[in-house]
Amino acid sequence: MPADSKYYIETNRAFTLLRKYSWIFTLTVAIGGLWLPKLGLFVLPIMAGLTITAFFKGRYWCGNICPHGSLFDSLLMPLSKNKKIPDFFKSKYVEYGFFFFFSFQVGRKFVQAWSNFGQQSFLDQLGMIFVASYLMVTILGGLATIFISPRTWCQFCPMGALQRFSYKIGKLLNIAPKTDKKVTIESKELCKECGLCAKTCPMQLEPYKNFNEDNQFESEECIRCDVCVQNCPIDILEIKSIDDDSEELKKAQ
Repeated sequence: MPADSKYYIETNRAFTLLRKYSWIFTLTVAIGGLWLPKLGLFVLPIMAGLTITAFFKGRYWCGNICPHGSLFDSLLMPLSKNKKIPDFFKSKYVEYGFFFFFSFQVGRKFVQAWSNFGQQSFLDQLGMIFVASYLMVTILGGLATIFISPRTWCQFCPMGALQRFSYKIGKLLNIAPKTDKKVTIESKELCKECGLCAKTCPMQLEPYKNFNEDNQFESEECIRCDVCVQNCPIDILEIKSIDDDSEELKKAQ
């Protein structure tokens, strides 16, 4: 894949109001939480939601709901140099290493806060843990967006790693394969290999080179954001599950 930044095309990624404006939640928690620490407690249902969603749909949350993803794609992308994301950030060692480091730091702060359980300051201390985390991601992810590419942070995001773990369990229990919808090509023979799906992919993946025997893009890094589908010039891509074809056939009969 060429390293020239012109290879990567900036295109609309905010197809819903949620994807366009959920960055407001990020800034509310990351900045407003400095004065109202309890705002950080709203991150707990976010973590639960992305973990549960990943069990059934892989990294769907990242591409469709994530407030930080909205910040990077919707608000900061116009400022991005839109360069190739260095392979270093895509390394599993970096991803899992950062995940365990992040988990250790949050766990350590949680233990400190728990020592004040029952006191008036407990919820503020607990909330501040997540406020600080959100602020850190906003700063680091924002800088990575501007100087490299909008979804650079997503390559090693601790919540992305958590979703991967959850998704693996979903697949192991044979639940995710029935509920997960992936980028699917109508027919590999119809593909012109123009590479536009790769040029517009926020995660800088290459769907057109990696469809399996079921015509699906199997990558666990895919965030199901629909950007490649919307930009396919011959309209042969869609996001669906393997079972969708059998259901459509039953309806036709």
